[in-house]
Amino acid sequence: MNINIKYFGVLAEKTACQEEQIDFESGKVSDVMKLILERHPNLKPEEFQVAQNKLIVDREASVDGTEIALLPPFSGG
Repeated sequence: MNINIKYFGVLAEKTACQEEQIDFESGKVSDVMKLILERHPNLKPEEFQVAQNKLIVDREASVDGTEIALLPPFSGG
């Protein structure tokens, strides 16, 4: 299954892309994160949340969608 990975803010700057696709059969969000960090080791020191199909998820959640987004910390008012 192809999963669309989206990067926002500083994470897009560090990966030099806003979006990419990876081939992933099954597993947890943490397994997808491992693949992403192998491709983009410069993301390791960054803090970010993970959304699956536009919902924030725990990294132990099962991958059941086709979109994973990495969201940097953001503030607002």
